[in-house]
Amino acid sequence: MAFWRRKTHIEKERFVKANDREYNAKFSYADNRIKTSKYNILTFLPVNLFEQLQRVANAYFIVLLILQLIPKISSLSWFTTIVPLVLVLAITAVKDATDDFFRHRSDRNVNNRQAQVLITGSLQNEKWMNVCVGDIIKLENNQFVTADILLLCSSEPYGLCYIETSELDGETNLKVRQALTVTSELADISKLVKFNGEVICEPPNNKLDKFTGTLFWRDCKYPLDNEKMLLRGCVLRNTEWCFGMVIFAGLQTKLMQNCGKTIFKRTSIDKLMNTLVLWIFGFLICMGVILAIGNTVWQSILGKNFQVFLPLDESHSNAVFSGFLTFWSYIIILNTVVPISLYVSVEVLRLGHSYFINWDRKMYLSAKDTPAEARTTTLNEELGQVEFIFSDKTGTLTQNIMVFSKCSINGQTYGDIYDEFRQKVEITEKTARVDFSFNPLRDTKFSFYDGSLVDAVKLEGPSVHEFFRVLALCHTVMPEEKSEGDLVYQAQSPDEGALVTAARNFGFVFRARTPETITVFEMGQAITYQLLAILDFNNLRKRMSVIVRNPLGQIKLYCKGADTLIFERLDVSCLELMDSTSEHLSEFAGEGLRTLALAYKDLDEDYFEVWMKKFLSASTIIENREEQLAALYEEVEKDLQLLGATAIEDKLQDGVPETIACLSLADIKIWVLTGDKLETAMNIGYSCNMLRDDMNEIFIISGNTQLEVQQQLRSAKEHILGLSRVSSAVEVEKSDIEPCPDPVLEVAIIAEYGLVVNGNSLAHALDPGLKLLLLDVACLCKTVICCRVTPLQKAQVVELVKTHRKAVTLAIGDGANDVSMIKMAHIGVGISGQEGMQAVLSSDYSFAQFRYLQRLLLVHGRWSYFRMCNFLRYFFYKNFAFTLVHFWYGFFCGFSAQTVYDQWFITLFNIVFTSLPVIAMGLFDQDVNDRNSMRCPSLYKPGQLNLQFNKRQFFLCTLQGLGTSFLLFFIPYGAFSVVLKKDGSNFSDQQAFAVTIATSLVLVVSVQIGFDTHYWTAINHMFIWGSVAVYFAILFAIQSNGIFGVFTSYFPFVGTSRNTLSELNVWLVILLTAVLCVVPGLVVSFLKVQLFPTQTDKVRHLQQSRKRRGPQEQSLTRVRRTSSRRSAYAFSHQQGFGELITSGKNMRRSATCSAPSAGHSAQNSNWIENVVKRKNEVACAPEENIPVTNSRSNVTETKAQTDEALS
Repeated sequence: MAFWRRKTHIEKERFVKANDREYNAKFSYADNRIKTSKYNILTFLPVNLFEQLQRVANAYFIVLLILQLIPKISSLSWFTTIVPLVLVLAITAVKDATDDFFRHRSDRNVNNRQAQVLITGSLQNEKWMNVCVGDIIKLENNQFVTADILLLCSSEPYGLCYIETSELDGETNLKVRQALTVTSELADISKLVKFNGEVICEPPNNKLDKFTGTLFWRDCKYPLDNEKMLLRGCVLRNTEWCFGMVIFAGLQTKLMQNCGKTIFKRTSIDKLMNTLVLWIFGFLICMGVILAIGNTVWQSILGKNFQVFLPLDESHSNAVFSGFLTFWSYIIILNTVVPISLYVSVEVLRLGHSYFINWDRKMYLSAKDTPAEARTTTLNEELGQVEFIFSDKTGTLTQNIMVFSKCSINGQTYGDIYDEFRQKVEITEKTARVDFSFNPLRDTKFSFYDGSLVDAVKLEGPSVHEFFRVLALCHTVMPEEKSEGDLVYQAQSPDEGALVTAARNFGFVFRARTPETITVFEMGQAITYQLLAILDFNNLRKRMSVIVRNPLGQIKLYCKGADTLIFERLDVSCLELMDSTSEHLSEFAGEGLRTLALAYKDLDEDYFEVWMKKFLSASTIIENREEQLAALYEEVEKDLQLLGATAIEDKLQDGVPETIACLSLADIKIWVLTGDKLETAMNIGYSCNMLRDDMNEIFIISGNTQLEVQQQLRSAKEHILGLSRVSSAVEVEKSDIEPCPDPVLEVAIIAEYGLVVNGNSLAHALDPGLKLLLLDVACLCKTVICCRVTPLQKAQVVELVKTHRKAVTLAIGDGANDVSMIKMAHIGVGISGQEGMQAVLSSDYSFAQFRYLQRLLLVHGRWSYFRMCNFLRYFFYKNFAFTLVHFWYGFFCGFSAQTVYDQWFITLFNIVFTSLPVIAMGLFDQDVNDRNSMRCPSLYKPGQLNLQFNKRQFFLCTLQGLGTSFLLFFIPYGAFSVVLKKDGSNFSDQQAFAVTIATSLVLVVSVQIGFDTHYWTAINHMFIWGSVAVYFAILFAIQSNGIFGVFTSYFPFVGTSRNTLSELNVWLVILLTAVLCVVPGLVVSFLKVQLFPTQTDKVRHLQQSRKRRGPQEQSLTRVRRTSSRRSAYAFSHQQGFGELITSGKNMRRSATCSAPSAGHSAQNSNWIENVVKRKNEVACAPEENIPVTNSRSNVTETKAQTDEALS
């Protein structure tokens, strides 16, 4: 059967046998080779040409080229079309080939990585691409997982291993995987060689959190789930080695199934240009038909009178056939309304704009030596039209670094520093850090600035010691001591690691643990606690407790968790302390810190013995185990004694809140799509000021069924729209299929709302029956956060907005889990961060930090859009003015398809005489400078509304070109009928008429571009006036005696320019023509700016008026944000580690597990609670200081001052 008719086998179940390549080959499973490139050597030419021919203009030019090869109808040489067409196709092809070359190189680097594969009884090095399904491979510490493999055994007890999944879900905390007990003993090569188990499992799919399969071995069946799998993209951590069996390889791995396809991206201007080219072609046909009819009529009535001195050949003797040929001749002559040079110039402009991004030092991060990079040159103007931004959280908005910042102990706060006047001092990099040299086991990277807490620890206050004892004992951290005193903590979550590190530095060093004990060095003295029970964390409890026995025999329960839940379980004696601690928690939360409450309880020996029996009994039952354990936890976790609270700073990247606030002012909606937990995502939303307590409502969609999600979304929509009744069944059905709400309605909604959706609910909400309802609600909300989403769900959310809102979307992320949405969005931005380079390699633009997105959009994007629109408007005006002269001339030359200008002028007009000035304008023009572009985000809105170049603007510039062409032809035509030469003779020759019109045209378009230019550079001056000079130089050269003597047949108009331009009357005609062509447009522009100034006009006027005294930097008043308290621990932890610790399964035989501790970065600023309460209130920040507060009246007052300054 021919390959094109081959049917693709749909895999329903996968059968994989270990160490048996011959058996597995029968199923034709994918190999481990990956491919992200679009072309190869054979497919590049046809596929790339096909993509380029999707531009209607390219197909249009090929048709014209074919017509020009027909001598009967062509009055222009074929080379005037083929040379620029080949140039355009070649430039674009080279650019596309270069982009794909880098993709090939990336693929090659990955495919050629080395893996250790068990082949013929020994481990052999193989390239990744040669690994097959069923192979047994060995992974070593810090290596990437080669494929999706079933974990068989590891260097750790019980077949455990630790992996980092940041490439999959963005989370950098370690996760545990455990092999089956029966395979965990296959620890040496001789046993692995004999392993012949067969796995029957699900087919390849994109579900990262699910796997279903069965292992058949030695006549037994063993169930397999996701906890036994290591997925491609993960990194093996803190595990010396492990062996695994390949289940899915290459493009069938779950990572690659989530990556999505590479999409051919085109800008909205490109799509508009396709439509306009069709319009122009229709207009061209209309003109051709009019002139062809004119030719037919003229031939019928008057043509025979001219055959005496101008005999016609046989083909023109028939008037109708003559008109038919004339139609095609005029199609060729008038085709310059859309010259090929337009597309050459567009590609040059886009290339230039890309280099400006690459060269921008304000988007260069010197610490990492990472510049911004435009990885494509086709989307620059689209950057000026973005309406929706979809952002990852971890590594994009945050650094994923937690810092112990402040605490409250026994009613006393620590962490702030004060001067001698008891005024709080702002902590900076120059602030002196607390000296922890008294502690030989300290972490030298830890920073704290309030020395009074160290003094309190040294005074041995019981509350202070108990406080840090909770931090040192109540956790699931695993320590490793690489050398004496060199401790490394392997924390499941960054915030838990920060708390244990804080306790370590203040003298309570968690040093070792076993399943039964925890060893802590308290102020230099080793104390071992007996670990009696761990009351583990889960999403409902939002707290964790440990029960320990100290060396004195006392049994104590230590608890930490969400403050609201801890406060509910306090003893009545703690009410006063609870009030003061609550105030401190409010202060901490107001500064954007993540808060956590700590408590303890003394347990009676007899009570604990009874409780422990119940606990052990509940731990062994199968049915209702979780419910019974929860009840026992509730029983013991009451009548607690409050110790205090901690405050952790979740380090945002520099400038994130400011960037989000500024982009919001530009009317850009930012949606956060993250793999983190709901509470963690909300906490970052508050830190970034995307969520605020003064919002009218924050809707949390957390339904577990489609019906629950539908009800929650419907309720949210009714609440937002202010409906007073529940919709009837008919209305409900209608609401599910109706399109998204009108943008006018969205603007009219005064209240501000937030929407938070978790991953399970999102899966239901993206169902075809609910997705439009989800989009309706989301578009009515100020902030949207989706958490626990898979990479594919990220792409689906982007596609939903992209398809149904018809808005320009931008996706930004830094990990492999963001690749799918980066590819799906109109524009993909990769951050070269800590999660590898997969996002960067799949992106269209890349830089080092999220804050650079503000400059990329508001400066480079807005400028690119503004420049491209100005360029297109002028280019169409210029070419309509140039081309339509032929149309008017047709009525006076017998519709003979004779050209007004000579052939060399037609060839050189767009390539030489007018190309450089318009390119200079398209490269360097700017309506306002970069500082004002950043200061006035509302200037970005015209791009979103597509105001600067649309069908209406095209019609206006076409009308202007039509009027100019009319004046260019009829003013010289009328003047030449009455004007005489110096010798008294008439201007009767067509060549003199052509030179006059051509010179007038060059001067008119040159003056016009001068008026259209907003920002003059030396290059603009050189190109504009240099082009005029070049025109005259070439004009006199090609009509000189010398060149006529060499190329007589090519340059017949000898002496015409010299004779014509030596006449004063000709110059008066040229001057009159130029003035009448330019002045009307100038008057209209002047009146428009004076009577109906846009925001851009006002800012430009303000910029020019202040240019002499220099710009003053905008100063923003920092304010403290008030916010609800949020627990750091409850938002970051994960269920399951407590049982693992007490079972001893995660204990090393010789050493404990470890993880590198997170580094600390510079202090991040938290400014701004509410930069703007309404979308359109503060449009631009003038040079004066702007107080940023929560008061709506202050914002309105600021706006009034701004408007006054701009007017």
